[in-house]
Amino acid sequence: MLTFPNVIVAMVTPFHEDGSVNYEAAVELAKKYADEGSAILVGATTGEGAVMTEEEKLKLFQVTADALKDKTLVMGNVGTNNTLQTIEMAKKAKDTGVDVLLCIVPYYNKPNQEGCYAHFAAIAKSTDLPIFIYNVPGRTGGKIEPQTVCQLAHDFPNIIGLKDASGDLDYAGYVAANAPEGFHLYSGDDNLTLPIVAVGGEGVISVAAHVIGKEMNEMIQAHKDGDVKKAAALHQKYLPFMKGCFCTVSPVPVKTMLNMLGFPAGPFRLPLVDATPEIKAKCEQYLKDIGRL
Repeated sequence: MLTFPNVIVAMVTPFHEDGSVNYEAAVELAKKYADEGSAILVGATTGEGAVMTEEEKLKLFQVTADALKDKTLVMGNVGTNNTLQTIEMAKKAKDTGVDVLLCIVPYYNKPNQEGCYAHFAAIAKSTDLPIFIYNVPGRTGGKIEPQTVCQLAHDFPNIIGLKDASGDLDYAGYVAANAPEGFHLYSGDDNLTLPIVAVGGEGVISVAAHVIGKEMNEMIQAHKDGDVKKAAALHQKYLPFMKGCFCTVSPVPVKTMLNMLGFPAGPFRLPLVDATPEIKAKCEQYLKDIGRL
C-alpha cells in the first residue's frame, strides 16, 4: 500500500558541467530527502524534465526507484501535451519501478474540458499505475476545472490525486469536498501549502522543501494535529523563503541555492541559464535569513 507523506520534493535534476545527467548526484539528493521523511517526484518542472530525453527520464526513474525501494514513494513525470506519447511513456515507466505517474494538463493545445477528460481517461485506461493530475495554468496556458478532476477521479480508480498549482483556494476546496474518499490533494504552490491543507488538502509537492523540507513537514503536521497557532507561526516564518524560491523562473533559484549549500545540483540546460549576480545575491540572502548560510 502506498504511503503519502506530507511533503513530496519536486526534485531538481543534477547535471554535470558537460550537460549530461548526474545520476549519482540525483540518487544522493533523493536519499537525503527520503531520510527527511519526504517522497520524491523526478523529471518534472523543477527537474527540467521538458529538456530531458525519454531515455534520460526513464533512467532517472529507474535509479531513483531502485535507491529508494521500500523507503519512500517515488513519482515520475510522464506528462506531455501529446496523449499517445504520454501513454507510451507511462507504459515504459512501469518497468522502472516508480510508484505513481504525474501527468500535466496538456499545454499549448489548450483543450476544453471534454478534451481534458478524454486525455486523462485515455491515460488511465492504458496503465494500472496510480496517476496524479497536475494543474498549473501559469505554465500550460490551459486549465482543467475542478469538476472535471472530480469526475475523472470517480470514473477511474487509478486517478488518485491532484497537484494543484492554480493559486485558487476555491478550486482546492471544491476538489477536497467532491473527490472520492482517499483522493490525494496536494498543493503545487509552496506559499499556499497551509491554506490548502486548511481547506482539506493533504500536503505539498514542493520546491522549497529542497532546503526546508523538515520545516514544511512540521508546519503541515502541526495543523493536522490541531496546533493551528504553531502551523501559522511556521508559515509566517518561512513564507519569505517559499516565495524567494520563485524570485525568477523556477528552478533557477532553488538549484542556485543548492549549489551554494554544497549539494551537487550542477548547471542548467538551455533555455534556462545561470542566475544573474542580482539573483545570486538574493538567493544568498534568503539562505542567510533562515540560518542556512
